[in-house]
Amino acid sequence: MAQPVLAPSRIFLGAAVFVGLFLLLQGRARASQRWETLQAIHWVENPDDLETPGPFGELGPYQFRSETWRRYTGRPFRQALDRKASDEVAVKYYESIKSSLERSGVAATAYNIAMAWNAGINAVVNDTAPASSHDYASRVENLAVELHGRVASSR
Repeated sequence: MAQPVLAPSRIFLGAAVFVGLFLLLQGRARASQRWETLQAIHWVENPDDLETPGPFGELGPYQFRSETWRRYTGRPFRQALDRKASDEVAVKYYESIKSSLERSGVAATAYNIAMAWNAGINAVVNDTAPASSHDYASRVENLAVELHGRVASSR
């Protein structure tokens, strides 16, 4: 008995659906990794949401310095204390770090993103970050992995 032949349009449609689902899941995975990394950075930077400035004038849940804040928003720096405003800037900063790492041929892992957040892109790319930044990145990565496990187990 002859096997039915699928029309090229059905093959194309099936492939398109598969690719679409794959990209959707990839986008969700990237958003999840971003959220986990940013939440871990918040927990390391300012877990108690203190409103007093840090030693270098940092503010908010992510302890932004005013220069970084101004690079990603036109809002007054004092709004770094507002979680919603701070989250918006954090996402922009995260994506900028991620893109810079990828352009430089460095994996955009939670560890490398956290180290760049703490020591700057050049320190990561040139492997010149101080030991304290490696410690910071390890703490962020460990928390992000823990968050990922919690999210995965709740599904």
